Amino acid sequence: MTHYELNHVALHVADVEKSCAFYRDVLKLEPMERPAFDFPGAWFRLGEFQELHLIGGREDAVISRPRSNHFALRADNLDEWEEYFKSIDQDYVPRRTRPDGAFQIYVADPDGYHIELFTGP
Repeated sequence: MTHYELNHVALHVADVEKSCAFYRDVLKLEPMERPAFDFPGAWFRLGEFQELHLIGGREDAVISRPRSNHFALRADNLDEWEEYFKSIDQDYVPRRTRPDGAFQIYVADPDGYHIELFTGP
């Protein structure tokens, strides 16, 4: 038995349209076709092979912090991301340096899920 890759991350969201606006307009993710499920949701591309699946109808609280539940996206230039977040008044956790030298910033979506943007060491 073999695992090949992480295929997708699924997040249960309260308001699909509000979440779509965040992932499309703030994080600049590319929307993609979604099968005709009988529940609300949306899909976004994460890099070349992975996907983000939003599933509507969340009513429970989200528990997410930078050092707990989150997912990470490798980014090309954190200086540009930080300037961009400042220009659109998007709250984010300022840059940290991991012990291996990688840089990280965190941003929370409308439901409170944290997303890490990082560059390698």
